[in-house]
Amino acid sequence: MGSIFQIILQRLVLGILTLLIVSVVIFVAVNALPGDFAQAILGQGATEEAVAQIRADLGLDQNYFMRYFSWLANVLTGNLGISFAQMNFASNMGGDQLVGVVEQIAPRFKATMFLAGVTAMFAVPISITLGVLAALYRNSIFDRAVNITTLSSISSPEFFLAYILILVLAVLNPIFPSLSNVYEGMALGEKLNRTMLPALTLTLVVTAHMMRMTRAAIINLLASPYIEMARLKGIKPMRVIVRHALPNALAPIINVIALNLAYLITGVVVVEVVFVYPGIGQLFVDSVKIRDIPVVQACCLIFAAAYILLNLMADILSILSNPRLRHPK
Repeated sequence: MGSIFQIILQRLVLGILTLLIVSVVIFVAVNALPGDFAQAILGQGATEEAVAQIRADLGLDQNYFMRYFSWLANVLTGNLGISFAQMNFASNMGGDQLVGVVEQIAPRFKATMFLAGVTAMFAVPISITLGVLAALYRNSIFDRAVNITTLSSISSPEFFLAYILILVLAVLNPIFPSLSNVYEGMALGEKLNRTMLPALTLTLVVTAHMMRMTRAAIINLLASPYIEMARLKGIKPMRVIVRHALPNALAPIINVIALNLAYLITGVVVVEVVFVYPGIGQLFVDSVKIRDIPVVQACCLIFAAAYILLNLMADILSILSNPRLRHPK
């Protein structure tokens, strides 16, 4: 038991160090974006004095090291700063009530998590079921049809699949709305209805990865001696796969599921933009357009933290599900 906790502790330390390194990359990359917020807000006709004044007010005239460590110290205390765009709007309107980046991102992140949850509710069981059936009937017409379909979906860009679904399910057959304009307080049924098209798009994208990994992991175990023994006992093929092969194939399946769940949180930018879904991906794109550095940095940090956390959970679950990983030689 002690070795398990030691391995988990090592993974946690590595996760924290990775996130720290990623924070440096995020800060450098975001601040290297072309353009300037002050210039974008004031327009092309702004004087150099006005631009310099806004940069001084926002702290953009400080050197990179001071800005990074100040930002990191605020992040460690849960303060992601104030949106530059909101500060400019408040100053123009004469108001002093500013909402922090955390409060601005929270409803968007909640919407993205809802979309990811709906997608996972469809994608995970469908992928595992298709993977088990493809392994059971491998090299059959069903197996080939599933592989061709999943390879086609994974090879198609998200925006292409999104527009195809809009054409088929919103224009030619108006089953679902083409725009996912959800909001707080909306009834769950209506929210699910408006979220269905982006959820189906993401399901088509991530199902292929999980299905193919499930199929490959199970087929890799079918030649094992204990599987041969189960077959010699006369156990039905489906029972052999579900009761004997699938539990021992959980480690790679858990890893690929975690990676795809991370993608559902970090890779939804294109899908949210296509369907105008009010998630964190849409906020990220809007903030990049106007060079709103605090919001862009916060979105990138949330994406990175979610990806690292889900990979860390995948490692831990893989270790717990596989005795060979719990007791390495």
